[in-house]
Amino acid sequence: MARKRIGEILIEAGVLTPEQLHEGLKKQKETGEPLGRVLAKLGFLTEHDFIIALSQQLDLPYLFLDNYNFDPEVKNLIPEEYARHNKIIPLFRIDSTLMIGISDPSNIDIFDELSRMTKMEIEPTLCAESEILESLDEIYGASKDMESVMQKIRTMDRGSTQRPDQESPMIQLVELMFQQAVKMKASDIHVEPEENLLRVRYRIDGVMQTVYEHPAELQDEIISRIKVMSSLNITEKRVPQDGRFNMTIGEKRFDFRVSTLPTVYGENVVIRILDQSAIQMKLEDLGMAPETFKSFNRVLHEPNGIILVTGPTGSGKSTTLYAALNSINTPDKNIITVEDPVEYRLPLIRQSNVNHKIGLTFAAGLRSILRQDPDIIMVGEIRDSETATVAVQAAMTGHLVLSTLHTNDTVSSATRLIEMGVEPFLVAASTKAILAQRLVRRICDRCKETYDPEPEIIEELNLTKVAGKIKFSRGKGCKHCRNTGYKGRLGLYEILEITESLRRLIVANAGYDDLLDQALDEGLIQLKYDGIRKVIQGQTTLEEVLRVSN
Repeated sequence: MARKRIGEILIEAGVLTPEQLHEGLKKQKETGEPLGRVLAKLGFLTEHDFIIALSQQLDLPYLFLDNYNFDPEVKNLIPEEYARHNKIIPLFRIDSTLMIGISDPSNIDIFDELSRMTKMEIEPTLCAESEILESLDEIYGASKDMESVMQKIRTMDRGSTQRPDQESPMIQLVELMFQQAVKMKASDIHVEPEENLLRVRYRIDGVMQTVYEHPAELQDEIISRIKVMSSLNITEKRVPQDGRFNMTIGEKRFDFRVSTLPTVYGENVVIRILDQSAIQMKLEDLGMAPETFKSFNRVLHEPNGIILVTGPTGSGKSTTLYAALNSINTPDKNIITVEDPVEYRLPLIRQSNVNHKIGLTFAAGLRSILRQDPDIIMVGEIRDSETATVAVQAAMTGHLVLSTLHTNDTVSSATRLIEMGVEPFLVAASTKAILAQRLVRRICDRCKETYDPEPEIIEELNLTKVAGKIKFSRGKGCKHCRNTGYKGRLGLYEILEITESLRRLIVANAGYDDLLDQALDEGLIQLKYDGIRKVIQGQTTLEEVLRVSN
């Protein structure tokens, strides 16, 4: 039986008229482009319409890649350049068979080449060409601009001693790395030398993702360029260095804080990305529950005392403190900070960096601040007994002190100060409130779906009795969230105001369990339950809450 022409199938399906087909074939002769692309450009049908018809004609399966979750392991089976050149994409493998996505399966030589290259059987699936090209950027982590720059680098004179200008491919490569990180909303860039390659990873929504893998021979030039931008010593590779630079990307100004560390394969570089627009974050935009916001905002307007923000590294403590300072920053107050380092520059606030080399520690900086007639003091972190003692003394002498502490929850912060050597009665008298927080990933709005969590997770979070009444959501995974199911982050918060009954327990040097029982009796909503509340609201998943609350 003769195979139907693609045009006939499209007309029978009702997605194309004979007149449109005639015009499309005429245009195809002029341009030489594939018929499907021509018809899509003319607006007569979508790529998906054409792929479905082609699938019927060739008796091949088809797949739309918009919401497809790619297997990260299979991308290494096909070189990126080959995949881009032939417009194919590796999808998944089953035993010795590799499934690939392809828009034009007429070139049968590709299947033989891939079979020899991968030593596997090749099974094709029809996909839209535009989706293949977009998805290649996702799974290989390199944009078309990056590939163009890499091609220039491959052909450039490596031995040239000419001073590079701004058009140098190497300079473009590094700048594209920063631009891509900002575009993907990364918080950090990790440039990691290995024995045979230089890996670049971004931390996106708190999770590390490999984005580029460059040849090892580019390592010195890439790292040297970053060090030049950061005003670091490019000849010194034996000791760690710290620097910073800024760059305008789009319409925003970003600060890049750079840290180098010598490793066995060369200098490891970590770059923190600081969006200067983040200093405009308002306290009410942090996503606190109404009662938490009301409580935190109230203690911020106390004339004196200590307010602590606690949580692990990367939990958003600095963002909360800056938002807090913005909310109380008025011309009638003198606000001074000591930070390590100053991340965002705030108007009307005097900010200072600690400098351990010259003895300017948090404690020493705090003592100096007290001679500057402050109303409000922000200490980047209470790390030791000396800093804790000076902070308490400042709070007891009429100052409002904001700081951070590395503890798991609110209650343990009170006992931690005592463990640092501060007298229990001073902790009780000076501490106004403690805010604990975590960051969880937000469900991607583009691919949100309902699902049933694993029974073990429901049981671990004590939701067995109410699970049937809750509509659980998750992200299926799509190109907009890099197939993670998450896009962006939101905070979980737990606030503990120090009441008279809690003060009496602290003065009596009560243990953690007694303090927690009292706090719960007084209505403390723990981090985990704030997380469950946001699960019910469809903002995050139980898995995320469990990840950060354990």
